[in-house]
Amino acid sequence: MEINSKIEKAKKGDQIAFTFLLDHYWNEVYAFMLKRTENETIAEDITIETFSKAFDKIGSYNAEFQFNTWLIAIAKNVYIDLLRKKKTSLFIEITDNEDQQAYNIADPTPSAEDALIKEQNLSRLLLCIKELKPHYQEVIQLRYFQEMSYQEIAVKINEPLSSVKVKLLRAKKLLAEIIERNR
Repeated sequence: MEINSKIEKAKKGDQIAFTFLLDHYWNEVYAFMLKRTENETIAEDITIETFSKAFDKIGSYNAEFQFNTWLIAIAKNVYIDLLRKKKTSLFIEITDNEDQQAYNIADPTPSAEDALIKEQNLSRLLLCIKELKPHYQEVIQLRYFQEMSYQEIAVKINEPLSSVKVKLLRAKKLLAEIIERNR
């Protein structure tokens, strides 16, 4: 009964409900994916993407089904997509000679124009970040400008690791929407 209440609140955008659902189902989805992938990093990435997709589409959740079943179905689809991407990338073959040519072409030193463009892009990015809510600004700042790990961020803002991951995902998604809107 409490789960259905939290789902309804999450559908209305309640952040506490999202956090509750994440904390409640994280281990189940993660364990499910870990069993299939046998890789902690991949299982964690899939779990993060699963919750991100689920929270984006929570309005389409059908209460006739168990919420965890719905999450597992999303996780399976994310995993299948990952396998498809891996499979297609395996067919790209590059000879050593082609690899060396590509390496020789790339000039790592930025030109004056590159430096100017980078500076302008950074100032535009900072303006977009300022449009985010303060708690999203904070996680973006800590992760990408102070280069803190997820665990360090969790300690700094006194929140569970899983909440930090989803908050960062949501912040990146909102930031992408702001950037797109400002183009």
